[in-house]
Amino acid sequence: MNFDVLVRYGPRMLEGLVVTVELVAISVTLGALLAVPVALARLGRNPGLRGASFGFVYFFRGTPLLAQVFLIYYGSGQFRGFFEAAGLWWFFRDAFYCCLLTFTLNTAAYQAEILRGAIRSVPPGQWEAAASLGLRPWQTFVKVILPQALIVALRPLGNEVVLMIKGSAVAAIITVFDLMGVTRLAFARTFDFSVYLWAAAIYLILVEGLRRFWDQLERRLTRHLALGR
Repeated sequence: MNFDVLVRYGPRMLEGLVVTVELVAISVTLGALLAVPVALARLGRNPGLRGASFGFVYFFRGTPLLAQVFLIYYGSGQFRGFFEAAGLWWFFRDAFYCCLLTFTLNTAAYQAEILRGAIRSVPPGQWEAAASLGLRPWQTFVKVILPQALIVALRPLGNEVVLMIKGSAVAAIITVFDLMGVTRLAFARTFDFSVYLWAAAIYLILVEGLRRFWDQLERRLTRHLALGR
């Protein structure tokens, strides 16, 4: 472990860490918002919506994240004229925004499947009980079904966030200077392999901090279940 490399490139690596956290936090949040309608479409009775949501989930869960990043970043250049006419080229020419879009769609597919399974795990009697109290279907879903489903989905969602943190390293390949992007730059200038060890240590600290936070969150949100045992 070369401390000289850490002293020289440590500040840049911390700046890259901020970019990584921003990229993951924004994409996971937007993905969560998108996952709800996708999961509901997967559970719905409309064959068109069910088929479209299945195709979306199947594609983004069945193809590598790196291929998806390339498809959006490099593929959008093939439609530059269209995006310029639509006023969207400023978005698709920026590597950070392309990664953000790709990560959002990717995590939305995984979160939708997690949420779909969690919703199906809620006993059907909950719907019947809510109907007997005069609640409308949307009220039942928001106030009764969704809170129970989120408790079930909490641990898998935490795993998904961890996977997104580690998967975000692919952003460095298309010149996004996240933590891995800065690490690659430092290695290209120094040829000192220890810079990757420092980067791995930073990723490990980040993931461990998230794991501890998620454990505390799970304990807090499920403390009523422990009291009822």
